[in-house]
Amino acid sequence: MFDPKKLEQLAQEMARWEEQTLQPTTERFPERRDVYLTTSSEPIERLYTPLDLKDSDYLRDLGFPGEYPYARGVHATMHRGRLWTMRMFAGFGTAEETNQRFRYLLEQGQTGLSIAFDLPTLMGLDTDAPEAVGEFGKCGVAVSSLKDMEVLLEDIPLGKVSTSMTINSPAAIIWAMYIVAAEKQGVRREQLRGTIQNDILKEYIAQKEYIFPPEPSMRLVTDTIEFGTQELPQWNTISISGYHIREAGSTAAQELAFTLSDGMEYVRWALERGLDIDSFAPRLSFFFNAHNDFFEEIAKYRAARRIWAREMRRTFGAKNSRSWLMRFHTQTAGVSLTAQQPEINVVRVAIQALAAVLGGTQSLHTNSLDEALALPSEHAVTIALRTQQIIAEESGVTNTIDPLGGSYFIEAQTNRIEKQAYDYFRRIEELGGVLPAIEKGFFQMEISEAAYRYQSEIDSGQRRIVGVNAYNDNTPLTIPLLEMDPQGYKRQVARLEQVRRERDSGRVGQALDRLRIACQGTENTMPYIIEAVRAYATLGEIIGVMKEVFGTYQEPTWI
Repeated sequence: MFDPKKLEQLAQEMARWEEQTLQPTTERFPERRDVYLTTSSEPIERLYTPLDLKDSDYLRDLGFPGEYPYARGVHATMHRGRLWTMRMFAGFGTAEETNQRFRYLLEQGQTGLSIAFDLPTLMGLDTDAPEAVGEFGKCGVAVSSLKDMEVLLEDIPLGKVSTSMTINSPAAIIWAMYIVAAEKQGVRREQLRGTIQNDILKEYIAQKEYIFPPEPSMRLVTDTIEFGTQELPQWNTISISGYHIREAGSTAAQELAFTLSDGMEYVRWALERGLDIDSFAPRLSFFFNAHNDFFEEIAKYRAARRIWAREMRRTFGAKNSRSWLMRFHTQTAGVSLTAQQPEINVVRVAIQALAAVLGGTQSLHTNSLDEALALPSEHAVTIALRTQQIIAEESGVTNTIDPLGGSYFIEAQTNRIEKQAYDYFRRIEELGGVLPAIEKGFFQMEISEAAYRYQSEIDSGQRRIVGVNAYNDNTPLTIPLLEMDPQGYKRQVARLEQVRRERDSGRVGQALDRLRIACQGTENTMPYIIEAVRAYATLGEIIGVMKEVFGTYQEPTWI
């Protein structure tokens, strides 16, 4: 991209600048730190020039928006033509309370739903299970049966609104509940738009909300991919998630590499099932974190698109250009929020959201200022939504496509993260692939070491966090916190008991028996799960049948 003679001349000029201009300046005004690091503890050079991009080729490495390799965005007009989906993650307490929050957010200009489920639901437990005591509604909404899903989605037009559901081990069951609830609204499967997270590999790697061993879990994911390809053409049957990998303490390069490794593993399982790559790949989606380091995050998203397009095209032989596209949702970094001086979390979230937009996200959730203390209040979530709306309507950053493309610093960081990702791909392959690497603890130990290094930098003062180890004060907490209905648990359990009492028990038993046989065989389990859900079998009952066949997973101990 640059003339070698011009680069040689530039190198000479840079040496002159360092001697004649830089050195006298630093003698008078020393730099504030000896070493500057990204959030991922990668060193940052003082200045970036074409010398850092001497091997770059514009058409090969950047190209144009909407064209391979998609470094500059997956759509030709990007946010000039269509803004990202403003999809605020919400859920708490009962289905009634969350339904009310959903309708409030839609009235305030949100353009898509994103459902958070409570821990018992995430672990496949009914609300009244002994293991679920004390966890009702604390990190999301409780959904134990189809009836809960019906209440959760009441008066929400599912044929018009796209819905994302953050659910993994029980994803097939919760998705079945959504499908049947939509049927009861008169909405056909082919009309439904949305995403189930359904990324079980990152559970073994980072979040730990697994139930079954890896192989049967991957079978269930593949069942959903196959079923969605055949029955729900507008639905994303998996959102391959780096978010939780980053929240566990990974670097940006680890988040990218481990997420893309997981994505390629799902592709391999779908191909082994006999699916054509171009039949399902266009509906694969991704979910990334937006952390504090503004430029590193933008570079991460650009590298992600470029790598995915290359691997889908070259390694997996996808012919449809839509199979090469990496479409992704972004959420600002929950782990970056502080309980100290919570009001300043608004600033952190705004910077992170801006990075996501400049990085070309298709969907965005902005965290609320109070989330280090409680589930978001209505006031706090409104500010978080308004943050996105200000970026969209007032900042001017949507007026041109990829405004930072071509920056020497951005392109150098993009190349650096891409190289680090390929180094990780090689190491994972040497371990035998994703599942063997999980069993050997490779991902877990890499993340643990990165998290330890990051915290050590904070503890030593090398990394400064405002309100924590810099500019801290003892100002009393003044923000209002969300208070949930104390009677919610009783209402939830009463509804669950009513479902069990009024349903056709014989029909439930037969449906569960048929599901058990399907799990023991090789048939796609989704039709049988839907049948059980339609009969009002509970989440815990369906998971119980699967546990009988698949067993449960215990993470190995590494020394």
